[in-house]
Amino acid sequence: MRMAELSERSGVPTATIKYYLREGLLRPGRRINATQAAYDEEHLRRLRLVRALIQVGRMPVAMAREVLVAVEDESLDRHSRIGAAVWSLPDDSPPAASGTAATGPAAPVPDAAVEAAEQQATELLVRLGWSFGSEARAESPAYRRLVEAIAALERSGYPCTLEDLLAYGRSAGELGAVDLDMIERYEPGTRQVEAAVAGTVLYEPVLLSLRRLAQAEESNRRFGEGG
Repeated sequence: MRMAELSERSGVPTATIKYYLREGLLRPGRRINATQAAYDEEHLRRLRLVRALIQVGRMPVAMAREVLVAVEDESLDRHSRIGAAVWSLPDDSPPAASGTAATGPAAPVPDAAVEAAEQQATELLVRLGWSFGSEARAESPAYRRLVEAIAALERSGYPCTLEDLLAYGRSAGELGAVDLDMIERYEPGTRQVEAAVAGTVLYEPVLLSLRRLAQAEESNRRFGEGG
């Protein structure tokens, strides 16, 4: 297909497609002549992924490029490749009360709440039977955010118990299985990694919305009058 058709099918203006090509977010098309190139279904799929990262995920172009590099890293096995791509995604949660950034390695700060949260988070993973060793935990942005969140709850006067966290963890484990079931619908390789990235970006708003709807339903069941 020519760029005009790619634009029409994707809903992305041609000027934006050209920008993505210049920034390396989209591979060049097959050159037809000095001024025209042909694009295929892979370009269309990648273009939709890029739009999901930038529009839905509100990701800067430079960060989207880093995620796509991880998506295409064929030197890794399937598990590592999906993990690298998903771990490259930014976090939309607010910074923890400690003042550390929500993304990137946190600077070590002497903090009793953080130390207690580290112990609680580690015990949680052990109780859940999740195979995160100390090295994997240190590298995981999600683990750092978990520790920051637990510490922030403690500082704010709303601490969570290990039993509370276990309930969340078990539910998250079921969701993780659903996520991987959906990813496995696609052919192994880049297509599955793309699906993992797109699913993480696009389904997190779904999960947040469903959680709040569930809270409203349970509140009505417990405290309302059935209205």
